[in-house]
Amino acid sequence: MIAVGSKAPDFTLKDQGGKEVQLSELKDKRMLLSFHPLAWTKVCAEQMKSLEANYERFEKLNIIALGLSVDAVPSKKAWANELAIEKTRFLSDFWPHGEVAKLYGIFRDKDGFSERANIIVDENQKVTFAKTYPISHLPDIEEIIQFLAGKS
Repeated sequence: MIAVGSKAPDFTLKDQGGKEVQLSELKDKRMLLSFHPLAWTKVCAEQMKSLEANYERFEKLNIIALGLSVDAVPSKKAWANELAIEKTRFLSDFWPHGEVAKLYGIFRDKDGFSERANIIVDENQKVTFAKTYPISHLPDIEEIIQFLAGKS
C-alpha cells in the first residue's frame, strides 16, 4: 500500500456520468479516495452511502470524497441510481483494469479487484492517511471525519 507522506500518483478516471476526473486538477482540495471491491455488493453499498450521507460534512472540511472500484461506467451509473447517490462521484477503474488501485498498491491480482481502503490526499498531492480494511468490514466513516477535522 502507498505510504503516508508519499506523493499521490496522478490519474484520470471517468465518473458514473462519464465525466473525467483528474486528481491533479483537484489540488486545491483534499480528497478521500474510498476504494471498494465491487459495486452491487452489500458492504460496498453501505460504504458508498456513508460518503453520500456525509457529503456536507466533507464539504465543510474542504474534502472531496470519491468512490473507486474496477466496475465499468455504466454499472457505476446504474448502481448510483439504485443507491440514490446524487452528489458523490463514483470513479471507474475499469480499463486498464485496476490501474489506479495498482498505482496505490492495493490491487488484489488474485481476485481482480482492489482492497477495501481509504486514502486521504492533501492539497499538495501528498498522502496523509492510508488504511485497508477487511473485505467484509464497513470502514468507520467517523474515523475519517475525525482524522480530517484534526487536520483542518
